[in-house]
Amino acid sequence: MNEREAMRLAIAWARSVEGRTAPRPPVGAVVVRDGVVVGQGATSPPYGPHAEVHALHEAGSLAEGADLYVTLEPCCVTIHTPPCTNAIIAAGIKRVVVGSLDANPLVSGRGIDQLRAAGIEVTTGICAQETDEIVRPFATFITKGRPYVTAKWAMTLDGKIATRTGDAYWISGPAARQWVHRLRDRVDAILVGAGTVRADDPQLTVRLTAEQRECARADRQGPLRVVLSSRGELPVHSKLLQPDLATGTCVLVGADGEQGQVSTLHQWLRDCGVEVVTVATDAQGQLDLAAVLAVLAQKGVMHVLIEGGSSVLGSAFDRRLIDHVAVFIAPKISGGHAAPSPVGGMGLAAMADALQLQQVRVEPIGEDVLVEGTIVRG
Repeated sequence: MNEREAMRLAIAWARSVEGRTAPRPPVGAVVVRDGVVVGQGATSPPYGPHAEVHALHEAGSLAEGADLYVTLEPCCVTIHTPPCTNAIIAAGIKRVVVGSLDANPLVSGRGIDQLRAAGIEVTTGICAQETDEIVRPFATFITKGRPYVTAKWAMTLDGKIATRTGDAYWISGPAARQWVHRLRDRVDAILVGAGTVRADDPQLTVRLTAEQRECARADRQGPLRVVLSSRGELPVHSKLLQPDLATGTCVLVGADGEQGQVSTLHQWLRDCGVEVVTVATDAQGQLDLAAVLAVLAQKGVMHVLIEGGSSVLGSAFDRRLIDHVAVFIAPKISGGHAAPSPVGGMGLAAMADALQLQQVRVEPIGEDVLVEGTIVRG
Protein backbone atom coordinates (compact mmCIF):
# COMPACT_ATOMS: atom_id res chain seq x y z
CA MET A 1 0.00 0.00 0.00
CA ASN A 2 1.51 3.33 -1.06
CA GLU A 3 1.21 6.70 0.68
CA ARG A 4 -1.80 7.98 -1.25
CA GLU A 5 -3.67 4.70 -0.97
CA ALA A 6 -3.22 4.74 2.79
CA MET A 7 -4.39 8.34 3.08
CA ARG A 8 -7.39 7.68 0.84
CA LEU A 9 -8.37 4.85 3.17
CA ALA A 10 -8.12 7.29 6.08
CA ILE A 11 -10.27 9.73 4.08
CA ALA A 12 -12.91 7.04 3.58
CA TRP A 13 -13.01 6.50 7.35
CA ALA A 14 -13.40 10.24 7.92
CA ARG A 15 -16.20 10.44 5.35
CA SER A 16 -17.96 7.55 7.06
CA VAL A 17 -18.62 9.65 10.19
CA GLU A 18 -19.44 13.04 8.65
CA GLY A 19 -22.46 14.51 10.39
CA ARG A 20 -21.88 12.36 13.48
CA THR A 21 -18.97 13.97 15.34
CA ALA A 22 -19.98 17.61 15.95
CA PRO A 23 -18.67 19.69 17.57
CA ARG A 24 -15.50 17.73 16.75
CA PRO A 25 -14.16 17.21 13.24
CA PRO A 26 -14.66 13.90 11.42
CA VAL A 27 -11.21 12.30 11.21
CA GLY A 28 -9.93 9.03 9.81
CA ALA A 29 -6.71 7.25 10.80
CA VAL A 30 -4.86 4.21 9.46
CA VAL A 31 -1.80 2.42 10.89
CA VAL A 32 0.43 0.79 8.24
CA ARG A 33 3.31 -1.57 8.99
CA ASP A 34 5.48 -2.95 6.19
CA GLY A 35 2.84 -1.92 3.65
CA VAL A 36 0.00 -3.70 5.46
CA VAL A 37 -2.88 -2.03 7.31
CA VAL A 38 -2.82 -3.16 10.94
CA GLY A 39 -5.19 -0.61 12.48
CA GLN A 40 -7.85 1.84 11.33
CA GLY A 41 -10.68 3.91 12.70
CA ALA A 42 -12.65 7.16 12.76
CA THR A 43 -13.67 9.75 15.33
CA SER A 44 -16.38 8.54 17.70
CA PRO A 45 -19.52 10.57 18.41
CA PRO A 46 -19.04 12.98 21.32
CA TYR A 47 -17.16 12.33 23.42
CA GLY A 48 -15.60 8.99 22.65
CA PRO A 49 -12.08 8.25 21.40
CA HIS A 50 -10.54 10.06 18.46
CA ALA A 51 -9.66 8.30 15.22
CA GLU A 52 -5.98 7.88 16.12
CA VAL A 53 -6.82 6.13 19.38
CA HIS A 54 -9.14 3.67 17.61
CA ALA A 55 -6.49 2.87 14.98
CA LEU A 56 -3.71 2.47 17.55
CA HIS A 57 -5.87 0.25 19.75
CA GLU A 58 -6.63 -2.04 16.80
CA ALA A 59 -2.96 -2.15 15.83
CA GLY A 60 -1.82 -3.00 19.36
CA SER A 61 1.86 -3.91 19.59
CA LEU A 62 2.14 -3.76 15.78
CA ALA A 63 1.96 0.05 16.04
CA GLU A 64 5.56 0.20 17.25
CA GLY A 65 7.75 1.28 14.35
CA ALA A 66 4.73 1.67 12.05
CA ASP A 67 3.40 4.65 10.07
CA LEU A 68 0.20 6.47 11.04
CA TYR A 69 -1.88 8.17 8.35
CA VAL A 70 -4.38 10.70 9.68
CA THR A 71 -6.62 13.15 7.82
CA LEU A 72 -6.17 15.92 10.42
CA GLU A 73 -3.25 17.00 12.58
CA PRO A 74 -3.38 15.04 15.86
CA CYS A 75 -4.60 17.05 18.84
CA CYS A 76 -2.15 18.00 21.58
CA VAL A 77 -4.58 19.34 24.20
CA THR A 78 -7.13 17.75 26.51
CA ILE A 79 -10.67 18.56 25.37
CA HIS A 80 -12.94 15.84 26.75
CA THR A 81 -10.29 13.23 25.85
CA PRO A 82 -6.49 13.10 26.38
CA PRO A 83 -4.19 14.39 23.63
CA CYS A 84 -3.75 12.05 20.68
CA THR A 85 -0.10 13.06 20.44
CA ASN A 86 0.52 11.35 23.79
CA ALA A 87 -1.06 8.13 22.53
CA ILE A 88 0.96 8.24 19.30
CA ILE A 89 4.24 8.75 21.14
CA ALA A 90 3.44 6.03 23.67
CA ALA A 91 2.58 3.55 20.90
CA GLY A 92 6.04 3.94 19.34
CA ILE A 93 4.83 5.20 15.96
CA LYS A 94 7.81 5.94 13.71
CA ARG A 95 6.19 8.29 11.19
CA VAL A 96 2.98 10.30 11.00
CA VAL A 97 1.50 11.41 7.67
CA VAL A 98 -0.98 14.29 8.05
CA GLY A 99 -3.51 15.47 5.50
CA SER A 100 -4.63 18.86 6.91
CA LEU A 101 -3.44 21.13 9.68
CA ASP A 102 -5.88 21.75 12.53
CA ALA A 103 -7.56 25.18 12.35
CA ASN A 104 -8.13 25.15 16.12
CA PRO A 105 -5.75 27.82 17.51
CA LEU A 106 -5.09 25.57 20.51
CA VAL A 107 -3.67 22.89 18.22
CA SER A 108 -2.65 24.45 14.90
CA GLY A 109 0.94 23.32 14.26
CA ARG A 110 1.54 22.43 17.91
CA GLY A 111 0.49 18.83 17.46
CA ILE A 112 3.05 18.35 14.71
CA ASP A 113 5.73 20.18 16.72
CA GLN A 114 5.10 17.90 19.69
CA LEU A 115 5.46 14.77 17.57
CA ARG A 116 8.67 16.00 15.97
CA ALA A 117 10.07 16.94 19.36
CA ALA A 118 9.54 13.30 20.37
CA GLY A 119 11.63 12.16 17.39
CA ILE A 120 8.72 11.13 15.16
CA GLU A 121 8.98 11.95 11.45
CA VAL A 122 6.00 14.00 10.24
CA THR A 123 4.95 14.48 6.62
CA THR A 124 2.16 16.93 5.75
CA GLY A 125 -0.02 17.81 2.78
CA ILE A 126 -0.77 14.31 1.44
CA CYS A 127 -4.16 14.46 -0.35
CA ALA A 128 -4.60 17.87 1.30
CA GLN A 129 -7.33 19.09 -1.07
CA GLU A 130 -9.54 16.15 -0.10
CA THR A 131 -8.79 16.34 3.61
CA ASP A 132 -9.27 20.13 3.63
CA GLU A 133 -12.73 19.62 2.14
CA ILE A 134 -13.68 17.24 4.95
CA VAL A 135 -12.45 19.52 7.72
CA ARG A 136 -13.81 22.78 6.22
CA PRO A 137 -17.02 22.82 8.31
CA PHE A 138 -15.05 22.36 11.54
CA ALA A 139 -12.55 25.04 10.48
CA THR A 140 -15.39 27.52 9.89
CA PHE A 141 -17.05 26.54 13.17
CA ILE A 142 -13.89 26.89 15.26
CA THR A 143 -12.58 30.12 13.68
CA LYS A 144 -15.81 32.03 12.91
CA GLY A 145 -18.10 30.80 15.65
CA ARG A 146 -20.80 29.77 13.16
CA PRO A 147 -21.63 26.68 11.12
CA TYR A 148 -20.36 26.09 7.62
CA VAL A 149 -23.32 26.77 5.31
CA THR A 150 -24.18 24.85 2.15
CA ALA A 151 -26.98 26.14 -0.07
CA LYS A 152 -28.78 23.55 -2.19
CA TRP A 153 -31.58 23.84 -4.69
CA ALA A 154 -32.92 22.23 -7.85
CA MET A 155 -34.14 24.34 -10.75
CA THR A 156 -35.31 24.07 -14.32
CA LEU A 157 -33.18 25.08 -17.28
CA ASP A 158 -34.83 28.51 -17.19
CA GLY A 159 -34.02 29.00 -13.50
CA LYS A 160 -37.35 28.17 -11.84
CA ILE A 161 -37.80 26.23 -8.59
CA ALA A 162 -41.55 25.73 -9.15
CA THR A 163 -44.24 26.52 -11.69
CA ARG A 164 -46.41 29.63 -11.49
CA THR A 165 -48.86 27.60 -9.34
CA GLY A 166 -46.12 26.56 -6.92
CA ASP A 167 -45.86 22.95 -8.12
CA ALA A 168 -42.30 21.64 -7.68
CA TYR A 169 -42.73 17.84 -7.76
CA TRP A 170 -40.46 16.77 -9.19
CA ILE A 171 -37.92 19.13 -10.78
CA SER A 172 -34.95 16.81 -10.37
CA GLY A 173 -34.85 13.08 -11.04
CA PRO A 174 -34.45 10.11 -8.67
CA ALA A 175 -30.64 9.99 -8.92
CA ALA A 176 -30.34 13.67 -7.95
CA ARG A 177 -32.72 13.22 -5.05
CA GLN A 178 -30.68 10.27 -3.78
CA TRP A 179 -27.54 12.44 -4.00
CA VAL A 180 -29.29 15.07 -1.87
CA HIS A 181 -30.15 12.49 0.77
CA ARG A 182 -26.48 11.51 0.91
CA LEU A 183 -25.64 15.17 1.43
CA ARG A 184 -28.24 15.39 4.20
CA ASP A 185 -26.60 12.36 5.78
CA ARG A 186 -23.32 14.31 6.09
CA VAL A 187 -24.61 17.55 7.65
CA ASP A 188 -25.63 18.42 11.20
CA ALA A 189 -28.76 20.44 10.41
CA ILE A 190 -31.18 21.16 7.54
CA LEU A 191 -32.73 24.63 7.48
CA VAL A 192 -35.80 25.94 5.66
CA GLY A 193 -38.15 28.88 5.98
CA ALA A 194 -41.78 28.70 7.06
CA GLY A 195 -42.82 29.36 3.44
CA THR A 196 -41.19 26.10 2.36
CA VAL A 197 -43.03 24.24 5.14
CA ARG A 198 -46.33 25.72 3.96
CA ALA A 199 -45.68 25.08 0.26
CA ASP A 200 -43.90 21.70 0.30
CA ASP A 201 -44.63 20.15 3.73
CA PRO A 202 -41.14 18.59 3.85
CA GLN A 203 -39.90 15.91 6.24
CA LEU A 204 -36.24 17.06 6.17
CA THR A 205 -35.06 13.54 6.91
CA VAL A 206 -32.44 11.21 5.43
CA ARG A 207 -34.11 8.45 3.47
CA LEU A 208 -31.46 6.01 2.27
CA THR A 209 -31.21 2.26 2.35
CA ALA A 210 -28.07 0.65 3.74
CA GLU A 211 -26.96 -0.10 0.18
CA GLN A 212 -27.41 3.53 -0.87
CA ARG A 213 -25.12 4.90 1.83
CA GLU A 214 -21.60 5.63 0.64
CA CYS A 215 -20.01 4.10 3.75
CA ALA A 216 -21.10 2.16 6.80
CA ARG A 217 -22.07 4.93 9.22
CA ALA A 218 -22.85 5.05 12.90
CA ASP A 219 -26.56 5.27 13.63
CA ARG A 220 -28.06 8.61 14.55
CA GLN A 221 -31.48 10.20 14.71
CA GLY A 222 -30.68 12.33 11.68
CA PRO A 223 -29.75 15.97 11.15
CA LEU A 224 -31.47 18.61 13.26
CA ARG A 225 -34.50 20.00 11.40
CA VAL A 226 -34.60 23.80 11.61
CA VAL A 227 -37.49 26.04 10.55
CA LEU A 228 -37.36 29.84 10.48
CA SER A 229 -40.71 31.44 11.34
CA SER A 230 -40.66 34.95 12.76
CA ARG A 231 -44.09 34.50 14.41
CA GLY A 232 -44.15 30.73 14.73
CA GLU A 233 -47.08 30.31 12.34
CA LEU A 234 -46.94 26.84 10.80
CA PRO A 235 -49.73 24.67 9.37
CA VAL A 236 -51.33 22.42 11.98
CA HIS A 237 -50.92 19.32 9.85
CA SER A 238 -47.26 19.89 8.91
CA LYS A 239 -45.26 16.66 8.89
CA LEU A 240 -42.59 18.33 11.03
CA LEU A 241 -45.11 18.85 13.83
CA GLN A 242 -46.21 15.23 14.00
CA PRO A 243 -44.89 13.11 16.91
CA ASP A 244 -42.40 11.09 14.86
CA LEU A 245 -40.66 14.22 13.53
CA ALA A 246 -41.36 16.90 16.16
CA THR A 247 -38.56 15.61 18.36
CA GLY A 248 -35.42 16.73 16.58
CA THR A 249 -37.16 19.75 15.04
CA CYS A 250 -36.28 23.29 16.14
CA VAL A 251 -38.41 26.32 15.21
CA LEU A 252 -36.62 29.66 15.46
CA VAL A 253 -38.94 32.58 16.15
CA GLY A 254 -38.55 36.34 16.60
CA ALA A 255 -37.37 37.49 20.02
CA ASP A 256 -39.80 40.42 20.01
CA GLY A 257 -42.95 38.33 19.69
CA GLU A 258 -43.51 36.72 23.10
CA GLN A 259 -46.86 38.37 23.76
CA GLY A 260 -50.53 37.57 23.28
CA GLN A 261 -51.39 35.48 20.26
CA VAL A 262 -47.75 35.00 19.27
CA SER A 263 -46.88 33.62 22.70
CA THR A 264 -49.80 31.19 22.37
CA LEU A 265 -48.45 30.02 19.01
CA HIS A 266 -45.05 29.38 20.55
CA GLN A 267 -46.59 27.34 23.36
CA TRP A 268 -48.63 25.38 20.84
CA LEU A 269 -45.43 24.48 18.99
CA ARG A 270 -43.82 23.35 22.23
CA ASP A 271 -46.87 21.25 22.99
CA CYS A 272 -46.38 19.56 19.62
CA GLY A 273 -42.94 18.50 20.86
CA VAL A 274 -40.69 20.83 18.88
CA GLU A 275 -38.05 23.05 20.41
CA VAL A 276 -38.81 26.78 20.13
CA VAL A 277 -35.89 29.21 20.29
CA THR A 278 -36.15 32.99 20.05
CA VAL A 279 -33.57 34.96 18.07
CA ALA A 280 -33.06 38.60 17.14
CA THR A 281 -34.87 40.13 14.17
CA ASP A 282 -33.66 42.70 11.65
CA ALA A 283 -35.14 46.10 10.80
CA GLN A 284 -37.76 44.43 8.58
CA GLY A 285 -38.88 42.10 11.36
CA GLN A 286 -37.27 39.07 9.74
CA LEU A 287 -35.05 36.68 11.64
CA ASP A 288 -31.41 37.80 11.68
CA LEU A 289 -29.60 34.95 9.89
CA ALA A 290 -26.30 35.73 11.59
CA ALA A 291 -28.09 35.35 14.93
CA VAL A 292 -29.69 32.13 13.68
CA LEU A 293 -26.28 30.66 12.83
CA ALA A 294 -24.91 31.74 16.21
CA VAL A 295 -27.74 29.86 17.93
CA LEU A 296 -27.01 26.75 15.86
CA ALA A 297 -23.32 27.00 16.70
CA GLN A 298 -24.21 27.05 20.38
CA LYS A 299 -26.00 23.76 19.76
CA GLY A 300 -22.80 22.31 18.33
CA VAL A 301 -23.96 22.43 14.70
CA MET A 302 -20.88 22.58 12.45
CA HIS A 303 -22.50 22.17 9.03
CA VAL A 304 -25.96 23.41 8.08
CA LEU A 305 -27.69 22.75 4.77
CA ILE A 306 -30.11 25.45 3.60
CA GLU A 307 -32.75 23.97 1.32
CA GLY A 308 -34.95 27.04 0.84
CA GLY A 309 -36.89 28.89 0.13
CA SER A 310 -36.10 31.84 -2.07
CA SER A 311 -36.38 34.41 0.72
CA VAL A 312 -34.10 32.53 3.13
CA LEU A 313 -31.50 31.83 0.44
CA GLY A 314 -31.63 35.43 -0.76
CA SER A 315 -31.10 36.77 2.74
CA ALA A 316 -28.21 34.36 3.34
CA PHE A 317 -26.50 35.37 0.09
CA ASP A 318 -27.10 39.07 0.80
CA ARG A 319 -25.40 38.63 4.18
CA ARG A 320 -22.50 36.66 2.65
CA LEU A 321 -23.27 33.70 4.91
CA ILE A 322 -23.12 30.96 2.25
CA ASP A 323 -19.89 28.95 2.00
CA HIS A 324 -20.76 26.24 -0.49
CA VAL A 325 -23.34 25.80 -3.25
CA ALA A 326 -24.82 22.63 -4.75
CA VAL A 327 -27.34 23.19 -7.57
CA PHE A 328 -29.14 20.67 -9.73
CA ILE A 329 -30.21 21.87 -13.17
CA ALA A 330 -32.95 19.81 -14.75
CA PRO A 331 -33.46 19.62 -18.53
CA LYS A 332 -36.93 21.12 -18.19
CA ILE A 333 -38.43 24.53 -18.91
CA SER A 334 -41.23 25.99 -16.81
CA GLY A 335 -41.53 29.60 -17.97
CA GLY A 336 -43.79 32.23 -16.50
CA HIS A 337 -43.08 35.59 -14.86
CA ALA A 338 -44.78 34.39 -11.68
CA ALA A 339 -42.73 31.19 -11.38
CA PRO A 340 -40.25 31.60 -8.50
CA SER A 341 -36.49 31.64 -8.88
CA PRO A 342 -34.18 30.12 -6.23
CA VAL A 343 -32.49 33.20 -4.75
CA GLY A 344 -34.50 36.22 -3.63
CA GLY A 345 -33.28 39.01 -1.39
CA MET A 346 -31.93 42.38 -2.49
CA GLY A 347 -29.42 40.96 -4.93
CA LEU A 348 -26.60 42.89 -6.57
CA ALA A 349 -26.58 46.03 -8.67
CA ALA A 350 -23.55 45.17 -10.81
CA MET A 351 -22.58 41.86 -12.42
CA ALA A 352 -18.98 42.65 -11.57
CA ASP A 353 -19.94 42.07 -7.92
CA ALA A 354 -21.50 38.67 -8.56
CA LEU A 355 -20.43 35.90 -6.20
CA GLN A 356 -17.94 33.53 -7.79
CA LEU A 357 -17.46 29.82 -7.19
CA GLN A 358 -14.11 28.12 -6.97
CA GLN A 359 -13.18 24.43 -7.04
CA VAL A 360 -16.19 24.06 -9.33
CA ARG A 361 -17.42 20.56 -10.09
CA VAL A 362 -19.89 19.88 -12.90
CA GLU A 363 -21.26 16.35 -13.02
CA PRO A 364 -24.21 14.62 -14.68
CA ILE A 365 -26.36 12.93 -12.01
CA GLY A 366 -28.95 10.83 -13.77
CA GLU A 367 -30.85 13.12 -16.13
CA ASP A 368 -29.78 16.29 -14.28
CA VAL A 369 -26.54 18.27 -14.02
CA LEU A 370 -24.93 19.11 -10.68
CA VAL A 371 -22.94 22.35 -10.37
CA GLU A 372 -21.07 22.52 -7.08
CA GLY A 373 -18.39 24.79 -5.62
CA THR A 374 -17.26 26.98 -2.76
CA ILE A 375 -17.87 30.73 -2.59
CA VAL A 376 -14.84 32.94 -3.27
CA ARG A 377 -14.31 35.27 -0.33
CA GLY A 378 -13.18 38.76 -1.29
